[in-house]
Amino acid sequence: MTLFQNRQDAGQHLATQLFAYANRDDVIVLGLPRGGVPVAFEVAKALAVPLDVFLVRKLGVPGQEELAMGAIASGNTQVLNQEVIDVAGVTEAEIEAVVAREQQELQRREALYRGNRPAPVVQGKQVILIDDGLATGASMWAAVAALRTHDPARIIVAVPTASPEVCAAFQELADEVICAVTPQPFYGVGAWYDDFSQTTDEEVQALLRFQQPDYFNSQK
Repeated sequence: MTLFQNRQDAGQHLATQLFAYANRDDVIVLGLPRGGVPVAFEVAKALAVPLDVFLVRKLGVPGQEELAMGAIASGNTQVLNQEVIDVAGVTEAEIEAVVAREQQELQRREALYRGNRPAPVVQGKQVILIDDGLATGASMWAAVAALRTHDPARIIVAVPTASPEVCAAFQELADEVICAVTPQPFYGVGAWYDDFSQTTDEEVQALLRFQQPDYFNSQK
């Protein structure tokens, strides 16, 4: 049994659990590209708050890329998990090589999605960080860790669906966690969508263009 028709539908469902943040000038919604942006767009629209992207690239352990040893993110942010690095025996040269590779992709996406626009100011803000679901949670972990370095007032992790275990784990990482549904067994994020086709760069750009003027006018 699927739970959502598509990411748009999922975002509309998720928004119903976030109305406490509606119409507030200290709130911003950040979507994780690419799949989190259509979900975040629906939430931002329903709450009448600004939308932007928070670009994050997980730094995978060489040979075990799914295991995150850190992340780089919007705003020239880098966080490293020294415990993972030590246990995996990753060298400084290996870290530098992974960072260089991921930095190149991060910069490509920054230019593509943001153009000449600056990254949003999140200091002192209530930041709602959104993806289309949590499986391992590695990308969201990286995003939360990176976002912390920008001194937001609070970080709210919000997703349409997640495994119960991963959702629970984020209670220790974020200030608030909202997982709309936590099926058991979980199977994977895509299992709960009728349409889980890949979000394109063009779709992300279009959604950001649609809402962005309102946001930057409000910052003047």
